[in-house]
Amino acid sequence: MKYLSTRAEAGSTERKRFCEILLEGLAPDGGLYLPETYPQVSDATLSEWRRVYHEQGYAALAFEILSLYIDDIPADDLRDLCARTYTAEVFGTGEIVPLRHVEDGLWIEALSNGPTLAFKDMAMQLLGNLFEYELARRGEELNILGATSGDTGSAAEYAMRGKKGVRVFMTSPHGRMSPFQQAQMFSLQDANIYNIAIEGVFDDCQDIVKAVSNDLEFKRKYKIGTVNSINWARLLAQVVYYFAGYIQATESNAQKVSFAVPSGNFGNVCAGHVARMMGLPVEKLVVATNENDVLDEFFRTGVYRVRGSADTFETSSPSMDISKASNFERFVFDLLGRDGVRTKALFGDAINSQGRFDLSADPLFAQAASRYGFTSGKSTHADRLNTIRDTWEQHGFMIDTHTADALKVALEQRSAGTPMVVLETALPIKFAATIVEALGREPERPAKFEGIEALPKRVQVMASDTVAVKALIARECGY
Repeated sequence: MKYLSTRAEAGSTERKRFCEILLEGLAPDGGLYLPETYPQVSDATLSEWRRVYHEQGYAALAFEILSLYIDDIPADDLRDLCARTYTAEVFGTGEIVPLRHVEDGLWIEALSNGPTLAFKDMAMQLLGNLFEYELARRGEELNILGATSGDTGSAAEYAMRGKKGVRVFMTSPHGRMSPFQQAQMFSLQDANIYNIAIEGVFDDCQDIVKAVSNDLEFKRKYKIGTVNSINWARLLAQVVYYFAGYIQATESNAQKVSFAVPSGNFGNVCAGHVARMMGLPVEKLVVATNENDVLDEFFRTGVYRVRGSADTFETSSPSMDISKASNFERFVFDLLGRDGVRTKALFGDAINSQGRFDLSADPLFAQAASRYGFTSGKSTHADRLNTIRDTWEQHGFMIDTHTADALKVALEQRSAGTPMVVLETALPIKFAATIVEALGREPERPAKFEGIEALPKRVQVMASDTVAVKALIARECGY
C-alpha cells in the first residue's frame, strides 16, 4: 500500500509507505496523505469481519482493517499492537465501543471509555504504541507538535506520557477549553509533555502547527511529527469503529446504516467517508456542526468560507469551535476526482488569498450527497440544552454537548427503516457547566478525576507566534 499527497501534481510518482507518513504528518507540498486506492471490502469479507468481531473482539477487527493499509509492519507485530491497545483495562469494557439504544432505529456509539473520557482515545492510544514501536525500530526520536480545541491534547498526552523517544508540544487556545479539559492536560507533570496556551482560537494553534510542518528544514532538524488528524494513522484508526458500529447495529450485510457525527476539523466524519469508500453499507454521513457552521454551509451551498478568529464563536461545544477544517481537504480531493492540482489551488491559493472557494456551480458538488452520502445540519446552545434535557427526561441518561449537537441533527435527518448511529464525543463531566445549566445537576465524575481542577498546572501562555513556538521547541530539544 502506497500513499500520495492531496496536492500531488498530475503524473507525479512520489509515493510513500505507511511508516514513512506515520512520522511525517503533512506532506512536503503542504497536502495530506491518502492511500492510492481504498481497499474494497467484499460481502464475504464483511461477513467474516462480523464473525471476527463477535467471536474475537474489537482488537481483532482492528487488525483486519489496519492490515489492509499497513504492510510495512510485520503482521504479528501489528496484531500485537492492536491487542495491547484495545483492552478492557484501557477502555473500561471488553466491548470497547458498545452501542447504547436510544429509541427504535436510533443508537449512540460509546466512544468515550478511554483514559481521557473522549473519542480521541480510540485513535490516540494506538498512535502512541505505533510511534514507540517505529521509533524503537529506527533508533530515533520524535517531537510531536499538536493543536487541540479540547480533547486531542489530553488524549495525545495521556497516550504519549512515558513513551520512549517522544516529546509532546501541545498548543491550545488560551481560556477556551472547559475547566475539566484544561485540568486534564495542564496537571500532567511528565517531563516529556509541554503545554502551550496560545492567545487566540484553535485555528491559530492549527496554523502554527501547519507553518512549522511546512518549514521542511526545521521539521527535519527537530524531527517534528503530529498527532492531529492530519496524520493519516490517526484517521485510519477511527475507521475501525465505523465497522464496529455497523456490525452491532445490523444483522446482515443487506442493511444500510447512517452515522451522525459532531464535526469541527472533519477528521471523525472523514474516517466514515473512508469506511464508506471501502464498501461499508452507509446510507448517509450526517455532518453536525455547532454555531461555527463552515461545514454545514458548504454541504448546503457549495461555498467553503473560512472565518477569522474574531468570527469564530466561543460555544458550549468548544471542541468544534473550528473554522478551518483541515481534513476537509481529503474529502474534496476525492470529490474532485483526485485532482491534486485543483485541490492545491483551492486549499492553497484560494483559501490563502480569498479565504473561501465556491463549488456550487460545479456538477461534482452534487455528488457530495448523491455519490458520497453527505448531508449536514447545525445546532445552537439552545438546541444543545433542549437535547440534553430531552435525552435525560425521556431515556434516563446524560450526553455531552457535542453528542447533543449530533443527536439533534440526527433526529432531523434519519430515514425510516435505516438505523442511525450517533457517534459520542465525550463523557458529560468534561462539560459540566452546560450539563448543570440544562439539568440542574452535576454529571458523574470518575473517581480518578476527583479534584483534578485543583492540581498544580504546568503550562506556558504564549502569543500566537510561530517563531516563538519554534524557539521553545529548539530550546527544549537541545540539538
